Amino acid sequence: MSFLVKLHDHNPDARKLHQVVQSLERNGVVVCPTDTVYSFASKLGNAKGFDRIARLKGLKPDKAHFSLLCADLSDLSQYAQHLSNPLFKMMKRVLPGPYTFVLPASGEVPKLYRSGKKTIGIRVPDDPVALAILKELGSPLVVSSVHDEDEVLEYTTDPELILERWGHAVDLVVDGGMGKLEASTVLDCTGAEIKVIREGLGPVDAVL
Repeated sequence: MSFLVKLHDHNPDARKLHQVVQSLERNGVVVCPTDTVYSFASKLGNAKGFDRIARLKGLKPDKAHFSLLCADLSDLSQYAQHLSNPLFKMMKRVLPGPYTFVLPASGEVPKLYRSGKKTIGIRVPDDPVALAILKELGSPLVVSSVHDEDEVLEYTTDPELILERWGHAVDLVVDGGMGKLEASTVLDCTGAEIKVIREGLGPVDAVL
């Protein structure tokens, strides 16, 4: 059974932050906050962690399309390619923020994702706890939203309820306060025009 690690503010406790990062470094799977909903997370390149998240989501690893949670846009050149200047400027304007940008994947991605992915979803969250974890870890996280079994609520917002439901299956749950009820806005940026795949917390008129 896993446990709850409380990291509530802009200056999280260094010892607790190290505890979370250590778990991720040891190929663990954690649940952490973002600026939208809570997500399962493992360190990029952690094959066992990727497989565990896929199983938690009821997916086959080679069919799983998870996003990358990044501390900033410096990872773009490594994991995405064919970015136009206008697109990069727009991303820089709205990130950190509640958007997931689906981009053409670089050659690095298939090796890290256990599949022949041609695209990659990239997020930079506007959340102090998530950003603190990413900066301390020094690596992106592979993430996928924690869904609720409730027929009305799509996402579980309370970290204590997440621990109750998923504590047996993850290494720890990061308590960053109550999560949001809405996921990120997902934008397909692989073609000539940006397409809205899912309208979420991020206002669409800010990017189109």
